[in-house]
Amino acid sequence: MTLEQAASPETQAATLTEALHERIRQDIILGALPPASKLKLEHLSKAYGVSVNTLRETLSRLAADGLVVAEGQRGFAVLPVSNDDLRDITQMRQLLECQALRLSIERGDLDWESRVVAAYHKLHKVEELVEERPDELGESWERYNQEFHSALISNCQSRWLKFYYQAMYDHSRRYRMISLKARPFPRAQSAAEHKAILEAALARDADRASAILEAHILKGAAMDDALIDPAKRPKSGPNKSASIPSGSHKPASSKPRATKTAQRRKHI
Repeated sequence: MTLEQAASPETQAATLTEALHERIRQDIILGALPPASKLKLEHLSKAYGVSVNTLRETLSRLAADGLVVAEGQRGFAVLPVSNDDLRDITQMRQLLECQALRLSIERGDLDWESRVVAAYHKLHKVEELVEERPDELGESWERYNQEFHSALISNCQSRWLKFYYQAMYDHSRRYRMISLKARPFPRAQSAAEHKAILEAALARDADRASAILEAHILKGAAMDDALIDPAKRPKSGPNKSASIPSGSHKPASSKPRATKTAQRRKHI
């Protein structure tokens, strides 16, 4: 008898719900379900192979997580992105993660050091190669980056602090995934910051480690912010994210020139 056969219907239903919740959560964070997109129950129930009722329950949980918006009778939609939201997430992540890092360093021991060094070693190895092979190693970099940040705060004993940190990390990661699709992330600078954070943490210098981490979080958010706000994007190169309605991009001077020409003809 398999575990699935041995499990009660209630256990199987709970396992299915948890798996569905995690899958849709990842699809939202990674951008497979884009920001502000409508989550149509009939379509998604077929795509995920679950009942409409199970899907509705899962989307309600994701609304509580802040990744989905419940629109009353209109159903559900993925949470939109905005500069204000990103700034709010960034400030919260700075507060939570830097405090968790301080508490983790205060309780630092050999086991904690081992976790941090091991996580950094994997991240560093990928960082050496990811610039040349971003399509192949980008996903590994993202995973090892998260493992490193998690290892740094792993000795923090506050369950709630780590719970809310993880929520803010997931939200900031969603913005990072959006920015990565628009342009490459300059990981060389990020790699230098990771090394500096590691050295300060191992030296038990909580003030320096927190200061570098705070700037590290802010720098990444500033890059994401520039991709959401057209006014902050680099002027060089094509702008793939511009939201100009089809057929509305006309030279700004075309109408005034036509008016002046008509006036000259009138005087003649």
